[in-house]
Amino acid sequence: MTIRYDGKVAIVTGAGQGLGRCHAIELAKRGAKVVINDLGGAADGTGGSSEAAKSVVAEIEALGGEAIANGANVAKYDEVEAMVKQTMDQWGRVDILVNNAGILRDKSFAKGSLEDFQMVVDVHLMGTINCIKACWDIMREQEYGRIVVTTSSSGLYGNFGQTNYGAAKMGVIGAMNTLVQEGAKYNIRVNALAPTAGTRMTEGLLPEKAFDLLTPETVTPAVLYLVSEDSPNRTILCAGAGGFSVSKIVETESVWLSPEEQNPEGIAAHWAEISSDEGARELKGGFEQSLKMLTVASQGLGIKLD
Repeated sequence: MTIRYDGKVAIVTGAGQGLGRCHAIELAKRGAKVVINDLGGAADGTGGSSEAAKSVVAEIEALGGEAIANGANVAKYDEVEAMVKQTMDQWGRVDILVNNAGILRDKSFAKGSLEDFQMVVDVHLMGTINCIKACWDIMREQEYGRIVVTTSSSGLYGNFGQTNYGAAKMGVIGAMNTLVQEGAKYNIRVNALAPTAGTRMTEGLLPEKAFDLLTPETVTPAVLYLVSEDSPNRTILCAGAGGFSVSKIVETESVWLSPEEQNPEGIAAHWAEISSDEGARELKGGFEQSLKMLTVASQGLGIKLD
């Protein structure tokens, strides 16, 4: 089975180069009409130019595809709204949204400024929210939408010097988990990409030889799958150097403590049992945690919950 996007319209943010450019070109090759959004700034978010986005449009047109350029700053909602209006005026729908735009302002937490922290959160987290918000009602009305948020191992697991980036990248996972629930009846699916690639944002962070393996082309297949008609939902798909894996947030089994042990000493005494991986599972909603806690409590107290 060949996955294609004929008749579909995609918006890819940060698509002027690197991962975004690769995502956009491959979507176009498979039939999608693509909005190439790129502010054209430096890796730290400063500056701006429309040349990168226009260059990708030219590449797609040379391949026989359709694309338009847009220079919206995803951190500014009015500019994002204008981008979505441009898309609707041009093609009349938005089926796919790939949130890829990002900046880096790496510094240890002690040395980093709150201004830099705010800027990174504005672009990565609020930029993602702005784009989804501007497309959400359109996707609801047409009862179809495929959205990808871009997370990172820095958010999922931590990385020295990237408190700002990690906080924003974990934030999009929280957004995804709830948007999945709210979009389900409208056939809107939301997934996350956790990429590892050699781009300008990772220059100096990875050995030179790694760049030969960690190409954007080895990551983009994950995006193509996540925005396909038969995509999964609420999935964190990790990709890099041709390797693919799924990251999951799991919770250990609940251990009920008697009233006499419901204190820090009681937790310490049962810590090995509480933190044991045995029986850990992925929860699909916040209510499942409440139900889990109440179930073990009712069993421990010998009462029935109606």
